[in-house]
Amino acid sequence: MTDSKYFTTTKKGEIFELKAELNSDKKEKKKEAVKKVIASMTVGKDVSALFPDVVNCMQTDNLELKKLVYLYLMNYAKSQPDMAIMAVNTFVKDCEDPNPLIRALAVRTMGCIRVDKITEYLCEPLRKCLKDEDPYVRKTAAVCVAKLHDINAQLVEDQGFLDTLKDLISDSNPMVVANAVAALSEIAESHPSSNLLDLNPQSINKLLTALNECTEWGQIFILDCLANYMPKDDREAQSICERVTPRLSHANSAVVLSAVKVLMKFMEMLSKDLDYYGTLLKKLAPPLVTLLSAEPELQYVALRNINLIVQKRPEILKHEMKVFFVKYNDPIYVKLEKLDIMIRLASQANIAQVLAELKEYATEVDVDFVRKAVRAIGRCAIKVEQSAERCVSTLLDLIQTKVNYVVQEAIVVIKDIFRKYPNKYESVIATLCENLDSLDEPEARAAMIWIVGEYAERIDNADELLESFLEGFHDESTQVQLQLLTAIVKLFLKKPTETQELVQQVLSLATQDSDNPDLRDRGYIYWRLLSTDPVAAKEVVLAEKPLISEETDLIEPTLLDELICYIGTLASVYHKPPSAFVEGSRGVVHKSLPPRTGSSESAESPDTAPSGVQAPEQPAVIPTQGDLLGDLLNLDLGPPVSGPPMATSSVQMGAVDLLGGGLDSLMGDESEGLRSDVGGSPAMGGGGGFAAPSAAAPATLGAPLSSGLGDLFDLTGGVGTLSGSYVAPKTVWLPAMKAKGLEISGTFSRQVGSISMDLVLTNKALQVMSDFAIQFNRNSFGLAPAAPLQVHAPLAPNQSVEISLPLNTVGSVMKMDPLNNLQVAVKNNIDVFYFSTLYPLHILFVEDGKMERQMFLATWKDIPNENEAQFQIKDCSLNADAVSSKLQGSNIFTIAKRNVEGQDMLYQSLKLTNGIWVLAELRIQPSNPSFTLSLKCRAPEVAPYVFQAYETVLKN
Repeated sequence: MTDSKYFTTTKKGEIFELKAELNSDKKEKKKEAVKKVIASMTVGKDVSALFPDVVNCMQTDNLELKKLVYLYLMNYAKSQPDMAIMAVNTFVKDCEDPNPLIRALAVRTMGCIRVDKITEYLCEPLRKCLKDEDPYVRKTAAVCVAKLHDINAQLVEDQGFLDTLKDLISDSNPMVVANAVAALSEIAESHPSSNLLDLNPQSINKLLTALNECTEWGQIFILDCLANYMPKDDREAQSICERVTPRLSHANSAVVLSAVKVLMKFMEMLSKDLDYYGTLLKKLAPPLVTLLSAEPELQYVALRNINLIVQKRPEILKHEMKVFFVKYNDPIYVKLEKLDIMIRLASQANIAQVLAELKEYATEVDVDFVRKAVRAIGRCAIKVEQSAERCVSTLLDLIQTKVNYVVQEAIVVIKDIFRKYPNKYESVIATLCENLDSLDEPEARAAMIWIVGEYAERIDNADELLESFLEGFHDESTQVQLQLLTAIVKLFLKKPTETQELVQQVLSLATQDSDNPDLRDRGYIYWRLLSTDPVAAKEVVLAEKPLISEETDLIEPTLLDELICYIGTLASVYHKPPSAFVEGSRGVVHKSLPPRTGSSESAESPDTAPSGVQAPEQPAVIPTQGDLLGDLLNLDLGPPVSGPPMATSSVQMGAVDLLGGGLDSLMGDESEGLRSDVGGSPAMGGGGGFAAPSAAAPATLGAPLSSGLGDLFDLTGGVGTLSGSYVAPKTVWLPAMKAKGLEISGTFSRQVGSISMDLVLTNKALQVMSDFAIQFNRNSFGLAPAAPLQVHAPLAPNQSVEISLPLNTVGSVMKMDPLNNLQVAVKNNIDVFYFSTLYPLHILFVEDGKMERQMFLATWKDIPNENEAQFQIKDCSLNADAVSSKLQGSNIFTIAKRNVEGQDMLYQSLKLTNGIWVLAELRIQPSNPSFTLSLKCRAPEVAPYVFQAYETVLKN
């Protein structure tokens, strides 16, 4: 009879009966009773009351019964720790049993009992099992060390188990080696700082020897460990690759992917001229292709990994296009992934094949797949220039099918083709206009409107077409409304006489009748531009647009390098680094590929930081990008405007020009718009042109774009020599991981009245960086750049440049938390990046901060006592004169000095750039290294930051 009978009893007095059976003298009866207990436990009944009776059954030679009791023990030890101690003796005894299976079972169970009280009793048995003569026991004990480390790390270190584990890496049995590696890797992962897996050529050799004889999971542990090793030169990298290559033909796909990961990583170190490099590329293709003949779920995982590999080294699979052709019975997720890889592999050589295939897909029944196929045709056109003509004619054929969703997707991609090849395929616009009525999706409508606005001068009835969209303006989605607004403004600038009413209508709809802030802001900007300076409006709205690049969806290089190190894990399926989806306290170590050998950049620039150097911790005040965006675009770049107060926050046009390419380039296509909320309505003046908006809109916006920048950034004269103010060493403010390869480190300094931000920009990406610009968010003291960020030559990969950016304190003011927090946006040709940093307050102490004595006395009495704050400056062994001269270097001036009962009292004053005075009394006892600092100020919230400045200056 099967074991199902144990699950069927539902008697009332069951526990009592089981107790009696467990204490029976008959072995068979005991075993039956334990089985019933385990069955009850499995279905969720509470049988913990039987704990002592079950534990008594441990004293048996029957392996089956022992396993069942151990199972019970693991389940209930946590809720009954005091009872669990009863079982310790049996464990100790079982660890010396002549049967290795029982010894291993005991050590395995010990590792699963997560009770602190018991762990120290288990150290001795575990130590014996780690040195057991039977490899099965040793391999089980190795894993037990990792489990024990998770419960009580300190105990494991004190008992010396980690060293024993390291010795097991040299064990004669490959499975013991694999488990030791797995245990050490597990422990190292939770303690990234400890250098547990101290790999060297000798230990690597042992791992490679064990690799051939392990089980498949053992091989995966060893391969993952190899992937974390950094060979000392290309010879060693090649020899490891040669010994790992046979794993590519393994039947288990996880082993194959782990081997691919090791090879992809070490290939970085091989020179491309080596014959072996070419051989390795050839060997990598067949195993990847073989993975695609597995079941769909495995295929999907393989395809996600191949997607990464193809972005890193397209040459591996460039001849294997056919295996990525879609089969009719592939699930949709596999189809879409294959399509993606087909585009990545598309080249001049195979484009004809690819296009024929894509055209076929566009007539399928699966709507999502068809859409993606039509998009793919557009991507081919943008990627392979020679094929653009064929792609456009293919798209036109598809539009003729009149299938609604096909037409809409085709129009969206044709818009991109126009952006890549301007003035080449505009002849098709007529065909597109015929399909205007059938468009009902926002993206397609927006694309069509963009085309009409962009090529308004070639379309005779452009105004009628746009007017037809305007009728249902408020029912359209935001994307379409924004596009329509821009298109009509473009049309007006191209044909001002015929479209004046139309533009008037759209501006009124966008500003007065709309409650969408983005739309209103864009409407007001256009409207002010047109009303004050139509020439400038033409330069902004009809500016030459940059061509779009071929691969907009490539993974950014530094992230791609990190993901290559995670091939065969979840990270490679999500295409996100583990830190993005692994929660919990474990420190996730960022992995990166070894530096390329033979690359000229690394030899030329000795000043770049070594790749292993960890950036110091950032102050934890960085807001998310979304929070910052609104505010950063809200910056006033000019000095404060005197005169009537301005509407909430007006942005001077200089701001737009500073970031070259205006708002669109700062914000991407659908501009967030500037967060200004300005009243007023577009009242039409007589004749052509616009009347200025009503009073609420400030007149300062009238300045033409180009003027104002020169005097806005009136550069301070030559920077003098250092007046002795302390300058902190540079720290990393923006790590390359967070900024697509751009690393920024810096510090602040004050020299003869001028504040500057001293920056080092380092390019750790694979592409050249240029067009740098910088903006500060509003901050507590109005810090703002006094000049543009001047990077004179484009920044090549692996190159660094040092820049001293002069700052002034006439920017917009907004109280920050903490007070000295500064949020910064830096733009380059790749993107806009945000970071925040804390500046030391002593850069704001001005040179004329010495108060007259009488004035000091009067002010000290005048400031109420509750504004006084006291601080202790510890461990400072300077005398009063040294303190006085050191502080004077940072513009903290001593006004008087008294000696009271053997204590030196210094009375000091300092003044901040915003005119706030801070008065100080510093008490110094000759024998005591702790000073007492009392600060009085009308703005008491400044005091803690002034104290920090005192500490920084005196201790450095």
